[in-house]
This record gives sequence, structure tokens and C-alpha cells, in this order.
Amino acid sequence: MKKRVFSGIQPSGNPHIGNYLGAVRRWAPLQSEYDCIYCVVDLHALTVYQKPEILREKIFDTVAILLAAGIEPEKSIIFVQSHISQHAELAWILNTITPISELERMTQFKDKAKKNKVNVNAGLFDYPVLMAADILLYNAEGVPVGEDQRQHVEIARVIAKKFNNLYGDTFKLPEAIIKKEGARIMSLSDPTKKMSKSDDDPLGCVDVTDSPEAIKEKFKKAVTDSGTEIIYRPDKPAISNLLTIFSSFSGMAIKDAENKYQNTGYSKFKEDLAEVVIEGLAPFQKKYADIDKNQDFVLEVINSGAEKARQLAEPMMEEVRKKIGLD
Repeated sequence: MKKRVFSGIQPSGNPHIGNYLGAVRRWAPLQSEYDCIYCVVDLHALTVYQKPEILREKIFDTVAILLAAGIEPEKSIIFVQSHISQHAELAWILNTITPISELERMTQFKDKAKKNKVNVNAGLFDYPVLMAADILLYNAEGVPVGEDQRQHVEIARVIAKKFNNLYGDTFKLPEAIIKKEGARIMSLSDPTKKMSKSDDDPLGCVDVTDSPEAIKEKFKKAVTDSGTEIIYRPDKPAISNLLTIFSSFSGMAIKDAENKYQNTGYSKFKEDLAEVVIEGLAPFQKKYADIDKNQDFVLEVINSGAEKARQLAEPMMEEVRKKIGLD
């Protein structure tokens, strides 16, 4: 049998190219190697206030994005987290064995709390436990994530080990599946910060659904380093980030890209980079536009995926309940 992988994506807006390169684009090829489960993690999205009518739309759109990225319902399970109540049930049970000290050291909580001081809620603090429940509920052995999510997979392993020690072998210990190249795409307006939908400067983030004109404009205005040398180096974070994006979309090694543009300036390189990104996103954007017109198909995928996920989740919860004395 194939090993199982689980990964989730928040319905907090169209993914940007960092999400696309670091996660979404990588998910489709995994279908040939693994038993794949992909989840729209709408409960996680609630750690930041969401307008209900917009959240409903974004959940739907995110499923369409997964389908456009090549996730096939015949090969993978695609579902919405809140449709499977066992996620919340298992999260509460795991809460009762998770040390506060483990959650306090999570760097993502610290970073997000600084950015969102007016809404540092318990859900934001407890986010890793729900993520652990997402993974462990399906006995996933692999979790394709970006480098910034590695710590969340590690705490899922800690929680699984503690449960297994207390109640007997129940959960498999998941491993993070991380591709180094292109795993961390930085803002076009501030290369010291990760690309984010919440970037203060909208020009810093390239959405996967951006028009060619918007993509050209964003790369044209992308910040660069002093000098004109196009080289990947720690003291040139801006151009290094652009080279990473160029390599990820073109398939050209960074060293080869450096050689190709060694005698050109930033302007020419950024023009070519924009074209490479536009060309790279074109098949996805076409498929997304087609799927977006077929709302009934998307709804069918959501309902079918929920049923498949429930058939896996409930037997696991029955085992957990029995082991801890609730059944």
C-alpha cells in the first residue's frame, strides 16, 4: 500500500506564488507516489476574523484552486475540514495531553501575535494542536509543508508519542515532506519578510490569479539590491529572491540564470522573470477559469470528499474514544 500524506490549505484568499511553489504545485505529483488527503482548513482560518459570506466563497474557491492545480478527486480525497466533526473532537482530546510549554515555543504564534495584537486569541495559540489532529486523524505518514511549518509537524509527532505512551500504539508519527528549492518565497517589496497576503504593500505579493498586466507591474516595481549584479548571495536578498522565483518557474538552475543575465541589468531580468511567471501560471489559470464556471462539479467534489474522509476519520475516533475510556 502507498504511504499516506495529508496537507491543508487555508481559505483565506487566492494563494500567492509562494503558496503555489511551496505547496499547491507540489501536491499533484505526489498523487502518483502516495495516498493523498488534501483539506481546506476553514477552522484554522477562524483564528482571524472572517466575514461569513466571504469565507463561504473562499472555501468554494479554494477547492476549485486545488482542482485547477491538478488534484484529482479520483486519486485524492479533497474535503473541507469543518464538514468532519472528528477534527474538533480529536483536537480537544489532544489538548488535554499537550503541554503549554510546547505551544509557547511555537515561532509562528509569536510572529502572528506581534502582527495581530488586537486579536491574540486562544485559537491562534492552540492552532498546532488542531493541525496535529488534522494529521493524526488519518494516520498520515507524510505532510508536505513549507519550511515555516516544519515546527508544526514536529509538535504533532510529540503529541502522537505522548498519546501512544499513555494509551498504547494508536498514531503513526508523521514526517515533514519539504522541498528546499523555492520553499520560501519572500515579499517583492521587502525581501526580509515572507510573501504574504497580509503584506502592507499589495505590490509585494503575486496572486496565482493575477492578470499578466498585474504580474508585470509587480515585478517591474519589485525592490532590488544596490549595484546591478544578478547573483544569488546572502548580501543580496532581493535579487536572490527573484532568482529563486525565476528558477522555480523556469526550471533553470539558479547558477545558469546568473550566467544568462550576468551582463544585463535588473530591468531586463525582471521583464523576463514576469514573462516566465505568466507562462508558468497560464495552464493553471485556464483550468481554474473553466472549473470556476462549473459550480455543480465543485460542490460534488466537496460532498464526495467529505464522505470519503468521514469513512477514515470515524474509525480512528472510535479507537481513540475506546482507549481513553469514553466508549
